[in-house]
Amino acid sequence: MDRNMDRNMDRNMDSKQATTPRKALSAQYKDREVVGGVYLIRNTLTNKVLLESAADISAMKNRFEFSQNTGTCVYMKLQKDWTGLGGSGFTLEVLEELRKNDSQTDKAFKADVDLLKEIWLEKLSGEDLY
Repeated sequence: MDRNMDRNMDRNMDSKQATTPRKALSAQYKDREVVGGVYLIRNTLTNKVLLESAADISAMKNRFEFSQNTGTCVYMKLQKDWTGLGGSGFTLEVLEELRKNDSQTDKAFKADVDLLKEIWLEKLSGEDLY
């Protein structure tokens, strides 16, 4: 009987220890600085650009690099050219970054990032856009 109690106690301790790192990682993720912004993906052969925005620029950079490395295109507007050139025929350029305020909601931050994109769309009016 004591063995069963010891096993149960060990299991309970293991599960508590297992959730602690998970909670710590979750807290770190929530406390990280969120940086959004506007970026463009440039076709290096034609110089044509796709203007986009993201609430998390770092995640978007990772997504783009993954797409380049795997040969998959996540932007439908680029699909035809991406298929012909491959991922190495494109570059990602961050045009402007915007830091999220602590008091700002996700929705308000996304609205600010979208407004920033509209401003950049006007600035790039002479560019050949996708």
